[in-house]
Amino acid sequence: MFSIRHRLLGLASGIIAGLGFMSAAAAAEPVKVGILHSLTGTMAISEITLKDTILMLVDEQNKKGGVLGRSLEAVVVDPKSDWPTFATSAEKLLGEDKAAVVFGCWTSVSRKHVLPVFEKHNGLLFYPVQYEGQEQSPNVVYTGATPNQQAIPAVEYLMSADGGSVKRFYLAGTDYVYPRTTNDILVNFLKSKGVAESDIIVNYTPFGHQDWAKIVTEIKDFASKGKKAAVVSTINGDANIGFYNELAKQEITAAQTPVVAFSVGEGELAGLDVTPLVGHLTAWNYFMSSDTPENTAFISRWQAFMKDDLRVVNDPMEAHVMGFQLWVKGVEKAGTTDVAKVREAMKGLTVRSLSGYDVVYDGETQHLHKPVVIGEILPSGQMQTVWKSSGLVEPKPWSPYLPKK
Repeated sequence: MFSIRHRLLGLASGIIAGLGFMSAAAAAEPVKVGILHSLTGTMAISEITLKDTILMLVDEQNKKGGVLGRSLEAVVVDPKSDWPTFATSAEKLLGEDKAAVVFGCWTSVSRKHVLPVFEKHNGLLFYPVQYEGQEQSPNVVYTGATPNQQAIPAVEYLMSADGGSVKRFYLAGTDYVYPRTTNDILVNFLKSKGVAESDIIVNYTPFGHQDWAKIVTEIKDFASKGKKAAVVSTINGDANIGFYNELAKQEITAAQTPVVAFSVGEGELAGLDVTPLVGHLTAWNYFMSSDTPENTAFISRWQAFMKDDLRVVNDPMEAHVMGFQLWVKGVEKAGTTDVAKVREAMKGLTVRSLSGYDVVYDGETQHLHKPVVIGEILPSGQMQTVWKSSGLVEPKPWSPYLPKK
C-alpha cells in the first residue's frame, strides 16, 4: 500500500510538473507579428520600406526583451500588389500563423479586401497610410491621416495667398476607392467655398498607368484659361514616375501649375531623378527633414539597421513607428496579446512621434490626432516645409462633405 501510494503521488507530481513545463513553454513561445506589404508589383515602390520598418521595430523590441517576457517573430508575406492575394495572405497570417497583430496594406482597396478576414478571425490590423475615411472597424487601427488631416488642409493652402490663390483644380487620381472618395469630398468642399463646377476636373487612371501625354496636355489646356490652376494628385505607386516626367516634358512648372500630392513622399523619390518634381508640393503628417531629437535618433538607427546611409524615412513609416509603440504599450498594459483586451487597453494612450509630438490615440474612432505639414520638393528629394498646422488635428473619419449613410 505504501509503495503504491508513493507511486501514485510521484505520478501526480510528474503530471503537475509536466503541465507546468508545458505552460511555461507555451508562455515562452514567440509572439507572431504579421507583415502584410507588397514586395513586388506596382505598389512595391511604396510598401517594401514599410516591411523593413516593422522588421527593424521587431528587432529593437526583442533587444528590449520582447513583450510580456516573450520574443517577437516577424512573419512576412508578399501580396504582390494584387488585391485578392491580400485577402489570402491575411488568411494565412491569421488562420495559419496565428499572428497576434498585423501591420500592413497601403491602398484602400487592399484594406477593403482584407477587412472581412480580420473581422472573421478577430485579428488586429495597423493601417499606416492616409485614406478616405468613411470606415470604422474594431479590427483596424488607422494610424494614417483622414481627409481633414491631409486633403482638406492641402486644398485650403492652395486657395490661400501663400499657396498661390488657386481658383481652378484638376483632381488626378488612380482608379480605386481612396482617390474616388477623397475627390468626392474635395469636390463638395470646393463647391462649398464657391468654386464653380466648370473650374473642377476629375480624372482617374489605372494602377501602373504610364501613358500620360494626353492627360498632361489636358492639364496644360485647363491651366491656360486665365485663372490660377493646380493639380491635386491621388496618383499611387509607380504611375507617379511617368506623370511627373510628362509634366516636365511638356514644360509645366511648379510655379505655373503646382501639383500637391498625397501619395508621393521621400520613399517614392529615393533613387529617382527628382528634377521634374522640384518645386511641386506634398501634404503629409511628417517629413524626414523634421528637426527633432526623436527624428535624428530614429534616422540614425534606421540607416544603421539597413546598412545604408542614404536610406530615407517617410510618413507611413512614422505611422508604423507610432502604431507599433501603441500596440506594445497596449499589450503591456493589458498583460496579454488578446485583441479585445489590447484594444481596450490602448484607449487614451499617447505615443511619441518622430516630429516630437505626444500623439493621442482616439480609442473611439481608432485614429490618431496628428499634425499636418505641406512641403515643397527639393532637388535632394527632401521636403521643405511651407505650412504646418498649429498643433495636432483631431481625426474626422466621417466627412461632413459627404452625405451620411
